[in-house]
Amino acid sequence: MAENRDVGGLFCFEVLAQLSDYVDGELGAEARAKIDGHLQGCDACAQFGGEFGAVVKALQQKVRGEEPSAGAQERLLARLPVR
Repeated sequence: MAENRDVGGLFCFEVLAQLSDYVDGELGAEARAKIDGHLQGCDACAQFGGEFGAVVKALQQKVRGEEPSAGAQERLLARLPVR
């Protein structure tokens, strides 16, 4: 994201840092309201957040109730960057 705007009391990077918890419904009411306010005023975050949310929901529906194939976790972890 090229810009880092302060909208609704949050900067874009703060919204992105909490986006997964937001999509999963794991934030409290106050944090969720602040992100909602930011998303209403920031088209870039709203677009990215919408796309991110759609991908997460599609993946959740696809894998719900399925056991991972042998070695799937190892392959996934091998491709993710290590912090």
